[in-house]
Amino acid sequence: MWAVPGVEEGHKLMLAGFAPPIRGLILDMDGVLWSDASPIGDLRTVFQALSERQLGVVLATNNATKTVDEYLEKLRSFGVSLESRQIVTSSNATAQVLLERFPDGGRVFVIGEGGLLAALHQAGFSPITDPAQDSAVLAVVAGIDRTVTYDKLRRATLHIRSGAGFYGTNPDKTFPTPLGLVPGAGSILAALEAATDITPIVVGKPSPLMMEIALERLGLHADEVLVVGDRLETDVAAGHAAGMRTALVLSGVSTLEQAKQWDPPPDLIAASLSAVLGA
Repeated sequence: MWAVPGVEEGHKLMLAGFAPPIRGLILDMDGVLWSDASPIGDLRTVFQALSERQLGVVLATNNATKTVDEYLEKLRSFGVSLESRQIVTSSNATAQVLLERFPDGGRVFVIGEGGLLAALHQAGFSPITDPAQDSAVLAVVAGIDRTVTYDKLRRATLHIRSGAGFYGTNPDKTFPTPLGLVPGAGSILAALEAATDITPIVVGKPSPLMMEIALERLGLHADEVLVVGDRLETDVAAGHAAGMRTALVLSGVSTLEQAKQWDPPPDLIAASLSAVLGA
């Protein structure tokens, strides 16, 4: 295991220590780049360092609530300018996976919020959110929905039991808020799975599907890429599943003690993204 001073002493340092060398990074956002509305470190300097080292960068998040444009605007507020192709959310990744399965588009029943609805629209699907509408659908797509109702769960269950595909944006059972952990998309998926006896196809981390989409956008081989995240069970697990090297930063959810017990362990443990870069 690699580590940075201040976390565990006596290990080789920094990104430059990897062999074969790292040529690109897939970065989680929440817990890596920012916490709620506050940046973690000087993001302008971090991304300048990435550019100076000619490292490819794609951001990949399980958060399905925001659109790519909203993330680009948030990054700009922190002094960072990226292109839309450098943002992969579990929403647009799910829409891409659905488009590969249903290339002609069609109606899908959605439990989700604006980011997921926008991604499905852009991919040529017709999202249905009204549980009173009983039109046949190709699939049920579920993500975090902070206005979820029993009627939505009931309609989704009936569609799945009638043969519609069952897709989930991400399996996160909880997500952090200033008041503590609250139910996430995985909690909704668990309710539907219990009601249907069907396991969803999950696109977000720890599934390698979203990592493969990010890797394609980087145009690199898996062993040239480092996945940086703050959650062992999603970010690190997804990186390993996709054959990439991984780094856990301790600026978010998972702790050093948890990392010491994780198998296989992350290749690098650091206090923050800046520390990963040796800044």
